[in-house]
Amino acid sequence: MTILGAGQMGLCCATMLGGGRGAARVTVWTHSAEEGGTLAQTRRTERLPGFVLPDDVRVAMGDAEAVREADVIVSAVPVQYARSVWERLGGLVPRVAGVVSVAKGIENGTLLRPTQVVLDVLARLGVDDPDAMPRRVGVLSGPTIAGELARCLPATMIAASDDVGFAGEVQRLFSTSWLRVYTNADVLGVELAGATKNVIAIAAGVLDGLRAGYNAKSALLARGLAEIARLGAAMGARPDTFFGIAGVGDLATSCFSPEGRNRSCGEALGKGEKLDGYLARSRHVVEGVATTRSVMDLAKKYRVDMPITAAVNAVLFEKVDPLDAIGGLMSRELKVERVG
Repeated sequence: MTILGAGQMGLCCATMLGGGRGAARVTVWTHSAEEGGTLAQTRRTERLPGFVLPDDVRVAMGDAEAVREADVIVSAVPVQYARSVWERLGGLVPRVAGVVSVAKGIENGTLLRPTQVVLDVLARLGVDDPDAMPRRVGVLSGPTIAGELARCLPATMIAASDDVGFAGEVQRLFSTSWLRVYTNADVLGVELAGATKNVIAIAAGVLDGLRAGYNAKSALLARGLAEIARLGAAMGARPDTFFGIAGVGDLATSCFSPEGRNRSCGEALGKGEKLDGYLARSRHVVEGVATTRSVMDLAKKYRVDMPITAAVNAVLFEKVDPLDAIGGLMSRELKVERVG
């Protein structure tokens, strides 16, 4: 079993799968040989303070070593970088290896979800034959702040796949005494929920930065969920997915947790910091920034009204003042509440 990516979520997956739980051999791969060497030697990383890599988890020192014998590959690479990583490693991936994505975003330009990016690359490389048995692919998502997972605090996640058997396999692999994993067949809904909640979380952070209060943030969460569900319905996802763990559960955590990177980015913007400056000093990829562009494109493609997403887009990329963006939302035409 191999984890691609030594970011916070990749490292948390190593904790879930390793630590003497009796699973198959677990290997972590990182694109940087220097980072990999440091992680292998110290078992620690600045990416996740207090984290210690379990002794039974190996750190791959080469690409072939990482994936050539893997039966399950966990893709923990940020969405906008996933294509390049899979183009680098895809030719080495065994045909029998299942793939589980834990990334949350939508690729710019193609508007593909993480699992779709993986399948697209493998097809282009000729690794997967369209006439053969489909590769086992799934997604693991939910309200998962990395710092809490690293401390083994109680959490829940969703394992979604078109292949019911593979969803069950992922459920068994990742379930622990402190992590409860449910299964779901709605891959589209689970991935879309994970991506779009990042955009709403940026808006929640803006409210925090402006000290707008909890009334405003709770209203934002409710209306944000409504526009996420509208987009999901237009794209063919199951409505109930957005009202479960992968939907409202993940959205609430991202909007309220002080550790959420998207919320933290929004808070900095609300306090007057410029986006470029914040991203330059951040240690982490803020997935919601790039994903906002993709969600705007999806809203246009499917003709879905997403005013909060549009306001976030205006703040991020059109130099609109956060106060003006909120004023625009508050002054919209009065109407009947509609969810979904």
